[in-house]
Amino acid sequence: MQKSLHIIAGILFLAGLAVLQGCTSHQNIKITDKPEITGVAIPVIMQPDSTVLVLGDYFLHPKSIDSVFTDKSISWRISPDTSELTLTPEGKTGTVPRVSVMKVWIDGFCYSLLLEKSRKIWQHISFNPKDKKYKKVEIAGEMNEWTIGRTPLHLKDGIWQTDLLLFPGKYQYKLVVDKKWILDPGNPESVDNNIGGVNSVLRVGNINPPGAPGLFTTKAEKDKITIGIKNKTKEIFVFWQNYQLDEKFCKIDSTGLKITIPGNAGSIERSFLRVWAFNASGTSNEILVPLEAGRVITDPSKLTRADKQAMIIYFLMVDRFRNGDPKNDAPLKDKEIDNKLNFQGGDLTGIVQTLEKGYFQDLGVSTLWISPITQNPKDGWKEYPAPHRKFSGYHGYWPITLTTIDPRFGTPDDLKELVKQAHGSNMNVLLDYVSNHVHQDSKIFKDHPDWVTPLILPNKKKNIRLWDEQRLTTWFDEFLPTLDLTKPEVCGMMSDSALFWVKNYELDGFRHDATKHIPEIYWRTLTKKLKNQVVIPDNRSIYQIGETFGSRDLIRSYVNPGELDAQFDFGLYFDARTVFARENASFKDLNYSLQESFSYYGEHSLMGNITGNQDLARFISFASGALSFSENDQKAGWDRDIEVKDTAGYGRLAMLQAFNMTIPGIPVIYYGDEFGMPGAGDPDNRRMMRFDNLTPQEKKVKETVSKLAHLRSSSMPLLFGDFKSLETSDKTYVYMRTYFDKVVFVIFNKDKSSRKIDVEIPDRFIGARLINQFGSDAKLEKNKITVNLKANSFEILTN
Repeated sequence: MQKSLHIIAGILFLAGLAVLQGCTSHQNIKITDKPEITGVAIPVIMQPDSTVLVLGDYFLHPKSIDSVFTDKSISWRISPDTSELTLTPEGKTGTVPRVSVMKVWIDGFCYSLLLEKSRKIWQHISFNPKDKKYKKVEIAGEMNEWTIGRTPLHLKDGIWQTDLLLFPGKYQYKLVVDKKWILDPGNPESVDNNIGGVNSVLRVGNINPPGAPGLFTTKAEKDKITIGIKNKTKEIFVFWQNYQLDEKFCKIDSTGLKITIPGNAGSIERSFLRVWAFNASGTSNEILVPLEAGRVITDPSKLTRADKQAMIIYFLMVDRFRNGDPKNDAPLKDKEIDNKLNFQGGDLTGIVQTLEKGYFQDLGVSTLWISPITQNPKDGWKEYPAPHRKFSGYHGYWPITLTTIDPRFGTPDDLKELVKQAHGSNMNVLLDYVSNHVHQDSKIFKDHPDWVTPLILPNKKKNIRLWDEQRLTTWFDEFLPTLDLTKPEVCGMMSDSALFWVKNYELDGFRHDATKHIPEIYWRTLTKKLKNQVVIPDNRSIYQIGETFGSRDLIRSYVNPGELDAQFDFGLYFDARTVFARENASFKDLNYSLQESFSYYGEHSLMGNITGNQDLARFISFASGALSFSENDQKAGWDRDIEVKDTAGYGRLAMLQAFNMTIPGIPVIYYGDEFGMPGAGDPDNRRMMRFDNLTPQEKKVKETVSKLAHLRSSSMPLLFGDFKSLETSDKTYVYMRTYFDKVVFVIFNKDKSSRKIDVEIPDRFIGARLINQFGSDAKLEKNKITVNLKANSFEILTN
């Protein structure tokens, strides 16, 4: 029978954790020193009809499952080979609770997984052709990855119509009538698509329903924490990792929810408490509290590089960063290859020298992501699209081999020294790894031409850059055959090769190229090998982040315990780029986008929040007006020199950096963005790094970014705190992050003139002594903060 307070908790061993001797005298729970789940299992988002869980994503030994328990409104069935578990709503889906728990028993131990009911709702789409006749009408947009042929409308009673099952949120789209793309004439809402056009906007449901519970941490004691609750709750769920905990650990009184930390937590170096709640209106935010040996971490200096939430990533392209060893320089001697497209001398030794100079440490980053370093071709190749420019493989994304280092980048000893130096500075190193394809000169392709997907489709069309139409088979170019990773021998070879880099060089994880173009069997195979051969036996923390351009629904589908830790949140980046770079864009849109990301990935995800990357024109070029959103940014880089046009762009860049550094997720700085290096699209966005002769404006931005990074690393609210928007208008934006008695207020003004901003603060912080970190005029009177902000600026207030 359901109870009014439903308390579930659990414990797991995270990568890199040690089991300590002894435990406290407090109430213990039954646990095992060899848990079936590696890491913290994120909630399972159910589908409206049936949900299929790959059990190997969660459990090391699915065949050992003894029994399963779910809410009475959900039935379950395990496949004969115990590889999958199917969850199906019993009767009407309305009887399924918004949040429930599935308990799984293995060898006498009970593990609990949180189940979230699908938030998808039916949305009617209609188009009135009036007096016009059409043979075919369909919709293409963010709800179907802009793919023609996927969502047709049907003519009924003179109206073209269909019904779509969608998550609440905003979707850009167009109607395609007899192959012609048009705005929806029946929908007055549209938006600039930032590439010179306009799209219609479909709004579905409410991503942040009023009346839903709100949770926040209020008090941390020796062995207890208190959670504040806004709005009534129907049920509350508390997890201490993944083992069941009964109600004697949790009590509700007038101050909120009091949680007693299990005594067993004292024997675990790092574990986590998590809390959710729901009521008739909706589901709450998530609470995440890190523990060290059973005590709440309030001092960020106790965090290590194994704590993924504390990472700040710096992405650099090896060839374009620093030339540390001119002896290995070998640019291609080919007049058809422009200097922008040739090797420029950057290498692993250059990164080591930068570490030795303390550049990364001074900047405040904690993780280096380096571009691919495997052997690339020694000659140039012309790209398939016009104007068919000839490139070298300076970028590293055309692998000839899988486990050898291109000598133009360095040697195995150079990589080992890089990792050694980074680890000695408490920094991680991630390798950009290419699993999707190889170069046609690769011995793999020459020996096994049948190991790749078809270049020519049945309709005789070339299968090149059909990003969504042929998502899992398309080639990036004629000379880059896509590997068929559904073949066991191919999947095994590529995953073993990736494992080689982690085991032989002690790397801390991967950035995975072209994630959405690779079948999920590969990600599961690789992650299982990493768990069994590195994470568990070596007690190491491995972080994997993927690259997927697409909808949030598609992006999230790869993020689970059996595949990837995270992906880059491109949807949020594109909205942030628009709002911070364009004067007429509203902070209301950015706040909405951030809330959408929370609804898909959670409030404490490990998603990457980028300033840019090697495929996108530099933010500063848009923000300073040097580039227009309506032009072809790649062509612009060839037609003219792109520099900073309006110095107001530096303030806008600083605001973007402040946003990334103060929201949940992992900040990712693209090299050069720490000071505002300009550039159009690829390859102009890959200029050689500049360390010296920065302008006064560039120095100021770099100092700001460094201060932001160090502030984030020293602030528990910014690493693990709850998030709440306080005030949002077209030109101003205020939110806060709280962690028990600590608070951070973040205030933005994107107007062209100064603004006086008044914000009411929660009662529990009335009387707090606030420090204005960036020197703005700020006052706290009773329950109101007043801040005077200059144009295109921000302030961060901390207690």
